[in-house]
Amino acid sequence: MHEAAAPVGDLAFDLPMLVSGLVLFVTFLGIFTEGIHKVHRTVVAMIGAALMVACGQAFGFFSPGAALEVIDWNVVFLLGAMMAFVNVMIPTGGFQAIAYWIARTCGGRSFLLMVMMGTSIAVLSMFLNNLTTVVVFAPLIVLICQVIGISPLPHLLAAAMLSNIGGVATLVGDPPNLMIGSAAGIDFGTFFERMGGTVLASFIAIVVSFYFLFRKAWKRKTNGTHFSADIQIDDRRTWYLSLAILALMIVLFIFHGKLGWEAWVVAGFGLTLLFALTREEDPDRFLEKTELSLLLFFVSLFILVGGVEESKLLVFFGVMIEPLVQHDMLIACILLLWVAAIFSALIDNIPFTAAMIPVIMGLETQNIEVAPLWWALALGVGLGANGSHLGSTVNIFVMTLSEKMAQREKKPHLAVTPGLWFRKGMPATVVTLIVASVIFWIYFDFFAMPIPGEVGFENGTALVGAASPVDEG
Repeated sequence: MHEAAAPVGDLAFDLPMLVSGLVLFVTFLGIFTEGIHKVHRTVVAMIGAALMVACGQAFGFFSPGAALEVIDWNVVFLLGAMMAFVNVMIPTGGFQAIAYWIARTCGGRSFLLMVMMGTSIAVLSMFLNNLTTVVVFAPLIVLICQVIGISPLPHLLAAAMLSNIGGVATLVGDPPNLMIGSAAGIDFGTFFERMGGTVLASFIAIVVSFYFLFRKAWKRKTNGTHFSADIQIDDRRTWYLSLAILALMIVLFIFHGKLGWEAWVVAGFGLTLLFALTREEDPDRFLEKTELSLLLFFVSLFILVGGVEESKLLVFFGVMIEPLVQHDMLIACILLLWVAAIFSALIDNIPFTAAMIPVIMGLETQNIEVAPLWWALALGVGLGANGSHLGSTVNIFVMTLSEKMAQREKKPHLAVTPGLWFRKGMPATVVTLIVASVIFWIYFDFFAMPIPGEVGFENGTALVGAASPVDEG
C-alpha cells in the first residue's frame, strides 16, 4: 500500500510538502497567466516538471525514475492516437459535407441551424477530440452564416459550449475524462452510463437558454439557402472506411474492460487498422499534425502532480477535507462540482483536474468510497469549462477565429468578446450547473454506486498520483 495510508495523526506538514507546493503553485500561476507573459503553457509546464524532479531529488521525495512511473501513458497514447485518427478524416471532405447538408436542411432557419450544427458537433465530440471537431466546423459555420446573411456569433458560441458539453459524456470525449477514467479505473461503458443522462439534460438546458438569450437573432430574416444539393466528398473511400473503423472502435471502447484492454489499446488498434487499409498514404502526413505540444503538456502535468503527491502534500489536503466528506458525502459532491466549475471557468480545466485527482485518491486510502466524487469532478470541470472564454482551448480557439474574422471584415461587432461570453455564456453555464446539481441530488444513490472493476491502488497500475514501486511496502 501507499504510505499515504498512514494514520491522520502521523501526517504532519514538512519541508518536502512546502517545496513541492511552491513549485506547483509557481508553475500553475505561469500556466494561468500565459496571456500576460506570452510563454507557451507547455514550456511553462516542462520547466515546472524539471524543477519538481530537481527539487524532489534534492529534498528526497522524488526522483527521475519515479517521474516516469507517475506519467499516465494510457492518457498520452490514447489522446495521441485519436488525434492522428481524426487527422486522417479531415482531408476527406466528409466533415464539410455534413455541415453543408445541415445548412441545406435548415432552409435558412437560424435557430434550427444552431440546434442541428450544435447537435452534430456535440455527438462528434463524444468520440473525437472536441478541439479538433470545433477546428473543423467553426470556419464552416462562419462561411454558412455569411452566405445566408446572419451573425455567426450565437452559432460560434453554441458550437464551443455544446462541444464542451458533448465531450463530458464519454471517456474519450475530453482530456479531463481520460485522466479521471484512467485514475479511477472507469471503463467506457460505465462512464457513459453514469454521465450520459446528465449531459443530455445539460445539452437541452444550453439549447433552451440560447433560445431566450439570443431570441432577437433567431427572428432575423435570412437569405434562405444557397447550398447545392450535390454534396461531394473528396475521398469517399477513406471517409467511409474511417467511419466504419470508428464504429468498431466505439464498440471496442464499450467492451474494453471485459476484453482486458486499456482504452489506448483500442485507439491504437483503430489507428493501426486505418493506416494499414490506407497504405498508399504516407503516415507522416497525418502524424506531423498531431499536437505534440499538448501531449508534452500532459506528460509535464503528470510529473508535476506526481511529485506533489509523492511529497504527501495532496494527501495532507485530503485529510483536511475528510471530515466534510465523511459527514455528508452528498454536500461534499455538490460543493466539489461547483468549486471545480468555478475554477475551470477561470482557468483551463486540465490543470485543475490533474491537481484534484490525487486528492480524491488520498481520500480513498482512508477507506472512503470516493465513487461519487469522481462523477462530481468530471461534471464540474466539464460543465464549468463553458463559464468563460478561458475555460477550455475550444473557447479560446473560437474567440481567436471570431477576432480574425472581425478584423478581416472590419466589423468589431463580429468578435466573440469576453464580455459577450460573460453575458450569454455564463448564464447558460449556471443553468446547466443547477440542472446537474439537481440530478446529482435526486439520483445520488446511482452516482454513489461502486465503480465496476475499479483499479487504482489495488493492482499497482501507474496512475496519476499512484504509488511508485519505491513507495510500496
